[in-house]
Amino acid sequence: MKPPSGLVLLDKPEGLTSFQALGALKKALDLRQVGHLGTLDRFASGLLPALVGSSTRLAFLFEDADKAYRAVFQLGRSTATLDPEGEIVSEAPVPSLERIQQALECFRGRIQQTPPEYSAVHVGGQRAYQLARAGRKPELQPREVTIHRIEVLRFEPPELELAIDCSKGTYVRALARDLGRLAGSCAYVSRLARLRVGDFRLEEAVAPQDFQAATHLFPPARFLPRLAGVAMLSLDPGRRAEVLNGRPFSEDWCLSPPRQDGLYAVLDGEGGLLAVVWRSGGRYEYRAVIPEGR
Repeated sequence: MKPPSGLVLLDKPEGLTSFQALGALKKALDLRQVGHLGTLDRFASGLLPALVGSSTRLAFLFEDADKAYRAVFQLGRSTATLDPEGEIVSEAPVPSLERIQQALECFRGRIQQTPPEYSAVHVGGQRAYQLARAGRKPELQPREVTIHRIEVLRFEPPELELAIDCSKGTYVRALARDLGRLAGSCAYVSRLARLRVGDFRLEEAVAPQDFQAATHLFPPARFLPRLAGVAMLSLDPGRRAEVLNGRPFSEDWCLSPPRQDGLYAVLDGEGGLLAVVWRSGGRYEYRAVIPEGR
C-alpha cells in the first residue's frame, strides 16, 4: 500500500500554533511527513494548507501565492509584538475614519515594508524574534510587497476591520504598525483570519479534529491544476521508470509535447504525479521527482 500523499486545507483555530494544528493530521495518517505552507500566528485563524507525504516536495509551487485576510486593527494602542499577545508599549488618540482612509491610499499597490521585529526573518544568522526577545533590536531591511486590495469593512473605534489581498511576504502586523503611524496614532492586529491562499479558499477547509483522509486529502492530480503557472503534461506509460530514475527528460516521452516554456507537472496514465519539470528553450530541468508516483 502506497503511503498517503497530497494537499490538506486546514481551518486553523485561534490559540494553536501552525505546528500544533498539524498534530491531528499526523495522528490520523500515522505519518510524520507533514508540513504547512505559510505560518499563521497562534492568535490568528483561517486557511492553513498542508502537504502530506511525498507531496511535501512540492512546497516550492506555493511560494509565490497571493493571500487574502480579514483583519481587525486595534487603534490607539500598540504592542511589542504588534498582536494581542504582546505587552502594550505605546498609546495615542484614535484617528478619524477620514484620516484612516487618507492613509490607506499609501498602502495600495507596490510598497516598501519593513518586517516586524518579532518575525522569523533571518538577521545575521538568527531569527529577528530571537534577537528581540533577547532585548536586541534587529536591523531589518524594507522589502517590496504588493497590496492588491485594502478596504475598510467596519469602523467602530477603537476597532478597524479591513479586507486585505496581498502578495507573498506581506506582514499584516507591519501594515497595522505603519497605518497607525501614518494616521498619526498607533495600532496592532487584535484578530486575523486568512481567507485564501492562491486559488484555495477557507470555505474548502476542514477543522483539524474533523479531518478524514478519504474526504479531505487532495491528490496532486486534483490540486496541481489550480496552481498558477503550472501546466499538466501526460507521459508515455513506457517512460515512467526513466522519469523516476531521473534520466534526462525529453519531450519525445510526452503524449502531447508542450510548445512553450514553463513549469509542467508530469502525470502518468493513471493521473499520478511523477515529476515537476521546467522547460526553457526546449530543454528540461527536474524541479521535483515523486518516487511513489502519487
